[in-house]
Amino acid sequence: MNCAISGEVPVEPVLSKKTGLLYEKRLIETHISDYGKCPVTGETPHTIGDIVAIKTGKIVKPKPLHTASIPGLLGAFQTEWDGLMLTNFSLEQQLHTARQELSHALYQHDAACRVIARLKKERDEARQLLSEAESQLPAAPEVGPANATLSNGKRAADDGEQGPDAKKMRLGISAEVITELTDCNAALSQQRKKRQIPPTLASIDDLEKFTQLSSHPLHKTSKPGIFSMDILHSKDVIATGGIDTTAVLFDRPSGQILSTLTGHSKKVTSIKFVGDTDLVLTASSDKTVRIWGSSEDGNYTCRHTLKDHSAEVRAVTVHATNKYFVSASLDSTWCFYDMSSGLCLAQVTDDSEKVDYTAAAFHPDGLILGTGTAQSIVKIWDVKSQANVAKFGGHTGEITSVSFSENGYFLATAALDGVRLWDLRKLKNFRTFEFPDANSVEFDHSGSYLGIAASDIRVFQTASVKAEWNPVKTLPDLSGTGKATCVKFGPDAKYVAVGSMDRNLRIFGLPSTDSTEDSAQDS
Repeated sequence: MNCAISGEVPVEPVLSKKTGLLYEKRLIETHISDYGKCPVTGETPHTIGDIVAIKTGKIVKPKPLHTASIPGLLGAFQTEWDGLMLTNFSLEQQLHTARQELSHALYQHDAACRVIARLKKERDEARQLLSEAESQLPAAPEVGPANATLSNGKRAADDGEQGPDAKKMRLGISAEVITELTDCNAALSQQRKKRQIPPTLASIDDLEKFTQLSSHPLHKTSKPGIFSMDILHSKDVIATGGIDTTAVLFDRPSGQILSTLTGHSKKVTSIKFVGDTDLVLTASSDKTVRIWGSSEDGNYTCRHTLKDHSAEVRAVTVHATNKYFVSASLDSTWCFYDMSSGLCLAQVTDDSEKVDYTAAAFHPDGLILGTGTAQSIVKIWDVKSQANVAKFGGHTGEITSVSFSENGYFLATAALDGVRLWDLRKLKNFRTFEFPDANSVEFDHSGSYLGIAASDIRVFQTASVKAEWNPVKTLPDLSGTGKATCVKFGPDAKYVAVGSMDRNLRIFGLPSTDSTEDSAQDS
């Protein structure tokens, strides 16, 4: 007899006491545990105890008819093969459809990326046009000193006469601005008399133990080279300007790039942080100066593009108020700017001689500006009157860098023939370091050390005019891997940062001072 549920001969037959029907044991037990009723009548209650096992002989199931002969077996194999081929065909169709859908999705993604890139470009162009439009807005009606000039060299008339290009009219440094600069000078001069060397400053013994901690290739390999550098001491962030037309903001403790500033079309010749703010200044060979600021998402955008120069801009320097800055250019002029508006308040040229400006730095008190020239001359300017009050000669070749000491007494200048130290009280050169091809010179913030970048990097202990300026440390020669172009001291001179023409930013310091840099990998 066959099972009442499956219709097949049961392997373990059992009989129901209530209905007398024959079941397969595993099937009826499962049904009773799930429903508690007879599966045939659907009404009679059943329990496991209502099932009685039946003793039978071994049941041999008959073979299916189609496996009883060779033709039947061949037919079964053919049926199985056909089913396999149909399944394979179905899978291939599904794969083809999935590939088409993926290709379409990738095309849509690429098109969306192109649209986003175009919209970003249009947004950046609109922002630049807006910035240029803002820079052309008329400012206060007052006109500054008589030496505020037009870009074509003519004097700005007291009645606000417009030149050939109205946007290039210089408003002049107003009496209000001069008062602000004078007040800042008085405050800083008073503070400097009471200022002492911080106890956290790295000692001479520390500097003597400096070694290379890390090396970071920050710029492109297609146009290698770091041309300029600055350090934001409050956050320990290093900014580098490259020959690849970009500027990079690098977080030294973490070893990560925070932001890459793109927009210049030629090399970035100078870069400066504006105090402890989120503003960054960049100058470029493309004749422009850009003011960058961080947005809410932490990315930097260009807030102003300044196009007042007609030749390569070689230097920018920030005034101690952090409200004004100066740019120096090979067009024989330097410009005094308002930081917030990006307006050029004065564009100054020396009518007595034509020189091309290659370096610039504010005196710590803010009323004196030092500039270097391509004609080997160092010029000292009174910022309030924009008058040339002193001129130093003696260098051979282009002036590449200028730096004032913190005490305000000394000026260091670098050129192709080496480094010269000038006494600003007596206006004379009192010491010369003959380092060929000196590219950068820098006093640390305390005025205790002087760094010089040439074929190698040398650190000197500052002293008086008559005392010896003793060498403290000579860092490795980089001439084989890339000429050193700039040198900066970190906070409290705990490390020295060096930029070079092989695009690497190198950090030198005590191996035990920073575990993060100990683990950094050298390039």
